[in-house]
Amino acid sequence: MKTKITILIVLLFAVTTLVVPQKRGVTLDDIYRVKGVSAPHVSPTGEKLLFTVGEPDMKKGKSTTSLFIMSSDGSSQTQIDFGKEKASSPFWGKDDNTIYFERSVDDFNQLFSYSIKDKKEEQLTSFYGGISSPVFSNDFSYLLFSAEVYPDCGVDQECNKINSEAASDGPVQAYLADELLYRHWTFTIDGKYTHTFLFDLKSKEYKDITPGKYHTPIFMLGGGIGFAVSPDGNEIALVSNREKDQASTTNSDIWIYSIKNQSLKNLTEKNKAWDGTPIYSPDGKYLAYRKQLIPAYEADKFRISLYNRVTGEDKIITESFDNWINDFIWANDSKTIYFSGDVKGYSPIFKLNINSEKFEKITKDISVGGFAISHDDKSLYYTYRLMHLPAEIYSFDISSSREKKLTSFNDLLLSEVDFVPVEQMWIDGAEGKPVHVLIVKPHNFDANKKYPLIVNVHGGPQSQWMDAFRGDGQVYSGYGYVVAFPNPHGSTGYGQEYTAAISKDWGGKVYEDVIAVTAHLSKLQYIDKDRIGAMGWSYGGYMMNWLQAKSPERYKCFVSMMSLYNLESFYGTTEELWFPEWDLKGSPWNSDLYKKFSPSNYVDNFSTPTLIISGEKDYRVSYNQSLEYFTALQKKGIDSRLIIFKNDGHWPSHVKSMPLYYNAHLEWFNKYLGGDKAPYDSELMVRNRVY
Repeated sequence: MKTKITILIVLLFAVTTLVVPQKRGVTLDDIYRVKGVSAPHVSPTGEKLLFTVGEPDMKKGKSTTSLFIMSSDGSSQTQIDFGKEKASSPFWGKDDNTIYFERSVDDFNQLFSYSIKDKKEEQLTSFYGGISSPVFSNDFSYLLFSAEVYPDCGVDQECNKINSEAASDGPVQAYLADELLYRHWTFTIDGKYTHTFLFDLKSKEYKDITPGKYHTPIFMLGGGIGFAVSPDGNEIALVSNREKDQASTTNSDIWIYSIKNQSLKNLTEKNKAWDGTPIYSPDGKYLAYRKQLIPAYEADKFRISLYNRVTGEDKIITESFDNWINDFIWANDSKTIYFSGDVKGYSPIFKLNINSEKFEKITKDISVGGFAISHDDKSLYYTYRLMHLPAEIYSFDISSSREKKLTSFNDLLLSEVDFVPVEQMWIDGAEGKPVHVLIVKPHNFDANKKYPLIVNVHGGPQSQWMDAFRGDGQVYSGYGYVVAFPNPHGSTGYGQEYTAAISKDWGGKVYEDVIAVTAHLSKLQYIDKDRIGAMGWSYGGYMMNWLQAKSPERYKCFVSMMSLYNLESFYGTTEELWFPEWDLKGSPWNSDLYKKFSPSNYVDNFSTPTLIISGEKDYRVSYNQSLEYFTALQKKGIDSRLIIFKNDGHWPSHVKSMPLYYNAHLEWFNKYLGGDKAPYDSELMVRNRVY
């Protein structure tokens, strides 16, 4: 009898093995099969959702974006076919039949409308230089948008065109600057300013409502809300920084524009720190916005402040939330605000009562992207991703806390490929404070084997690694590496005191944390202590260079990307001077921290092979930092490789440049750490080698 049972178990196991396909490890190609699903927009009736799906094509070096509509329960999913013309940034019109979107016309984005029923489109704007961030008044009588113009030209499109052509076609090509912040991130400020325009849909006339040599709205990394229209349409809230020394101030303010008086008033003049992200309550009584309190400190805590338009009272209502607030929306009852915030490796959604100022976390620990609310205030719609799950759209029943997955664009890929979830641990770091570490293990992990380790330090530096899908988390796992993502001092999500601890201490507690994490992980049974490397981007790249200066013997190799090497020359070539002036306590001529924490002053200690990557259009951290570092390594005879992306800034193009970025990492790690398989290499990669 026992023999028969054993045979039956074996047969059942064999059948199960045949029925359930085994997933394979991630390859670089798989990263470019992930489809990017955007946060949904709720239709005017609340019955439909509008969203986009981006699909990269690594071989062609480009991506396509498709528009979709589905019912709010996830059914009746339909793709809107615009033919070969690309459409982006869609949003609903005044009914469930009309949507608006942007499309490039003669290289400039313009706004179009589209009738779902008639399948007809119409171009609404023809503004030279293109439009950005279009927003309608509630009655759709006028449209707001931002555009880059020459201040003396304003709405005169012929004037803007002539000036632009003269600047680009003149006999002498040169940049001229009379003040700082003459370039920013990846673009030069060549006499143009971002202004906000009002477009009257009836008269078809444009009006520049923010003239002058000021940017309104301000530049916001990753986008964001730069203006808002009051529900009655009589008032516009705008964000502008009008301080003289633009390179050393974060003092943006909320300005109120009166449609009737055609005048601007500074609402937040008393606060000399950052104010932005204005959103009116649906009943028009309040204007909520995000606020910081410390001037010139870009990493101060982001709070929500509430301005009562009836009484004039303005107060912070989230001071008890000791982390950064990212995005927020109003409920339709005008009594509740929902916001997302960084918390211990996640960005969940919280519910805030504006009267009691009490908040509660309503979702589980997830890394939320954008989100919206239903018209009856009963449901939220959002996207989120986890390290092993690319973004999809979900609905969330607020009363029952039930979540429902509405889209499945990446399910086929997930059924084939083993995207590995994170494991979490806390390791004692500097001053006895625990450091949160996210670990991604290799495909088909075997606790009895020894694996090479990659320690990945984040940039910012005031940011956090999250349990959120990342290419570098998965692709290195697929090639046989353990990847550790520590959140050392300076990270967000662990209280503002922990975040602020990095300022004026760049090479101190963070360095101690990274060394402590490396030492702890090296003692684990499955880690090969003789095959440990490290990588980092921006400040994370700086930390690679600092490890090179202080503890090069602990690591077999480094990858230093968009990194700071010589802090004195960094100050002279970066643009947002408020950042080093706060974090390094002044300028190089009045603060000794630039010398104390500069890796360039410790060249005698260098010994570890290093891959260096940067972008020629990186104005945040000039690629000259990478050139200086590479020169020092080469002159010392240390194996090193330099890659400069000609057309990229602080972040290389995901589709065009990142394949080379990933493959260069895989080659470097394979050379010095070894993995389960050789690096990805195809004819495409060979053609695009630049080193």
